[in-house]
Amino acid sequence: MGSISSRRNAILSMSAGIAGLTFIPRMAPAGNRTEFNKQGDLEGFIAEDFLLQSKMAENLYHNYAERLPIIDYHNHLPPQDIAENRQFDTITQIWLDGDHYKWRAMRANGIDEKYITGDATDFEKFQKWAQTVPYTLMNPLYHWTHLELKRYFGINKLLNSKTAKEIYDEANRLLQTENYRVQNLLKSKNVEVVCTTDDPVDDLKYHRKLQEQNALLVLPAWRPDKAMKVESEGTYNDYLDKLSKAAKIAIDEYRDLIRALKSRQAYFNSMGCKVSDHGMETFYAEEFSEKEVNRIFRKIRSGRNLQTIEINKLKSSLLLDLGAMNHDFGWTQQFHIGPIRNNNTRMLELIGSDTGYDSIGDFEIAKPMAKFLNSLEKRKKLTKTIVYNVNPRDNELMASMVMNFNDGSIPGKMQYGSAWWFLDQKDGIEKQLKALGNMGLLGRFVGMTTDSRSFLSYSRHEYFRRVLCNMLGVGVEKGELPNDLELLGGMVEDICYTNARDYFGFK
Repeated sequence: MGSISSRRNAILSMSAGIAGLTFIPRMAPAGNRTEFNKQGDLEGFIAEDFLLQSKMAENLYHNYAERLPIIDYHNHLPPQDIAENRQFDTITQIWLDGDHYKWRAMRANGIDEKYITGDATDFEKFQKWAQTVPYTLMNPLYHWTHLELKRYFGINKLLNSKTAKEIYDEANRLLQTENYRVQNLLKSKNVEVVCTTDDPVDDLKYHRKLQEQNALLVLPAWRPDKAMKVESEGTYNDYLDKLSKAAKIAIDEYRDLIRALKSRQAYFNSMGCKVSDHGMETFYAEEFSEKEVNRIFRKIRSGRNLQTIEINKLKSSLLLDLGAMNHDFGWTQQFHIGPIRNNNTRMLELIGSDTGYDSIGDFEIAKPMAKFLNSLEKRKKLTKTIVYNVNPRDNELMASMVMNFNDGSIPGKMQYGSAWWFLDQKDGIEKQLKALGNMGLLGRFVGMTTDSRSFLSYSRHEYFRRVLCNMLGVGVEKGELPNDLELLGGMVEDICYTNARDYFGFK
């Protein structure tokens, strides 16, 4: 697949020649600009020093952070689109389809579902989003929307109902050029590594195709959540049948399930996978015996639903086994903790999950998290771990808890992950950085990841980097941090790039 360094040189060389798509451009080059771009509606808003409130912040961002490569170690980009180098017909397809952040905002603005997930035309959907944008002031969507329009399309107008048509037409015109195919979009933003999110039953054929192309380093990431969704016997048994077929192992007993998962994990490992990801309400750490787990598994496999205590025991056993497997393969494990999903059951039945009906939960975290991590530690099976929370009340809880399980073997082995989902905004990013700085070692932080389904989301790395640099700059101005550009600049480079490269082993 080629080395990271050779890929980086190729990407930098290519991005320098892509009109209008160089890494974080001030505006699109003249060849791609149209008259309406010159009006500069965003001047003074998303300007060169956007979010940077001191000379130190400006120096740190422009001289250290701005042009660093991006390692996106967790996202939901479809590997098929990357492998097939998709060219989107409209900005609606690349920007609105699947974006539940925007969908939530549109519903709150009184937009009918027809224009969100329904059968309205692409322009009608875009127009309804444009009508909504002015009402997103103080929501991160307002920043992201205009940052993406400016960085990807060189568009300097505020998006609203009046500008919708000309922005839609200009973006669509650019999308039809070769520069805006998916792989070129990634290269133009200096994206060095992409780790997608993949189920154990996935055949990874598009990852294999990408390896054959040797175009981008796109690796699978192991997401075995469906193997733990034991609440419904029908859905669960259907999934186990698929897993059995993929692994070519009959799954009748609990140990058969573990053997099947290990087989699939070995396949993922052979395809370059280095990370797992687990999305849960909280950690599971019930006491159980092997005999109990076997009985519970046979019960659900025979078509009977489980009681709550049985569900928790089976999940606790599975989570420990999955954690041990992550260790055995030398992977980094990630845990995204705390959302309460699919709250609107009527809409779940109509349009499915991941459509904007999830929110912040308030589950017990500390005790089960401590018990789970300690169980792995006692077995000497605790691998590198990143934990993310979605409830801001848990910032210090998470940041302090992971520090209990560092063992001196790896710098930053136990990570408190970047601000996630509802917390991925300026205030949330600052609070996550401060909690990590107060409770642990900010200088060992592996930095930002998009967790996105959009190919236009990489300007969020710019957003994060600006917030980080500004926070450090404010610290200097207050006399809380030394006025040492070399020290702070090195820290910025580590957080934005070097730590992730070394931590995940992307050499």
